[in-house]
Amino acid sequence: MLFALLCKDKPGHLNVRIETRPTHLAYLDKLNAEGKLSMAGPFLDDEGKACGSLVLVKAETAQEAKALADADPYAMAGLFESVDIKPFNWVFNKPEA
Repeated sequence: MLFALLCKDKPGHLNVRIETRPTHLAYLDKLNAEGKLSMAGPFLDDEGKACGSLVLVKAETAQEAKALADADPYAMAGLFESVDIKPFNWVFNKPEA
């Protein structure tokens, strides 16, 4: 099952995002290699700066998706103000597996 991780950055924490980005990308690479990552990318503010993240993960349960979200280096660094986890049904333009 797919879960969307909707992550909102804390205001004034762009430096945390920039400093943590290499370990965050390594974490996403690991999830991708394990077949748990469908897609990921940042939300952008009006100035084009990252202000959050959208990550689609494959997990058996919402609890597993939460564990994946909690293990993200961005989350561990305290970047996120909030993380909403929603079951997701990818209908249009879904890449073939």
